[in-house]
Amino acid sequence: MKAIVYHNYGSPDVLQCEDIEKPTAKDDEVLIKVRAASVNTLDWRLVRGTPYFGRIMAGLRKPKITRLGIDVAGQVEAVGGNITHFKPGDEVFGACRGAFAEYACVAEDKLALKPANISFEEAAAVPVAAITALLGLRDKGRISPGQKVLVDGASGGVGTFAVQIAKSFGADVTAVCSTRKVDTARSIGADQTIDYTREDFTQSGQRYDLILAANAHHSILDYRRALSPNGIYVFAGGGGVQILQAMLLAPLLSLIGSKKMCFSVAKIHSKDLVLLKDLLTAGKVVPVIDRRYPLSRVAEALRYLEEGHAQGKVVITV
Repeated sequence: MKAIVYHNYGSPDVLQCEDIEKPTAKDDEVLIKVRAASVNTLDWRLVRGTPYFGRIMAGLRKPKITRLGIDVAGQVEAVGGNITHFKPGDEVFGACRGAFAEYACVAEDKLALKPANISFEEAAAVPVAAITALLGLRDKGRISPGQKVLVDGASGGVGTFAVQIAKSFGADVTAVCSTRKVDTARSIGADQTIDYTREDFTQSGQRYDLILAANAHHSILDYRRALSPNGIYVFAGGGGVQILQAMLLAPLLSLIGSKKMCFSVAKIHSKDLVLLKDLLTAGKVVPVIDRRYPLSRVAEALRYLEEGHAQGKVVITV
């Protein structure tokens, strides 16, 4: 089968589309014929091996795992001996290692049935970005109806889901994005929009009960200043400096006063995928797709995502 692999860190040019052996599902896995996948910030960070401290886990000099891609949607081809919830022919979506391929094996607890009202491409756009948003808002941010919630980086993959999920919880949502993306933020339900090229929300004097930074670019102290007295800041994506601030300073700042500073990462589980399936089926969440690329052009898709101008998700069709 065809699959995207890489054997060294570097630019997306290190990616190769190779013929490799078709995988076989283990007892707790499902083999799916991949119909679509999507790219995430994590993918290009893995390829480049950045931030460098991440190589402690990924491999110091070269990647330990050479397959790329996490988000996946497709049809069940075969199931392992312990699988009880899926059967061949089911249309599913979830997360795995090596999604940029014609076939992939997915653990049963990281998979859910695809909503019938959306395409494979839309389903593939969901897992990592939507669950990052969901866990950041619900688990770390403790979102509740009527709260003033601000999503910084509201037009990207995580941000477009965060705006819609926050609305589904009954929050009043302010979306922060660039000029050309304001209309996108409004179209997915934002109550207010802030064009960051014209206004710095951290200097406006407005306070928010919950701030989710899908693409943090301010200092953690700036975000803290924009919180209400009992507000919560959740870091869910951003540059290397912001990652370090969230990891090192957030726990310390949370000890001072009543404001809480959190670091959130996606942990994919089928129960959360099922919750998202319900929101997708009800039309409360609609995946926003910017561009589509074939499997042979994953490198181009990563380059585009890395530029930081994508509105919503970038999808790979297989």
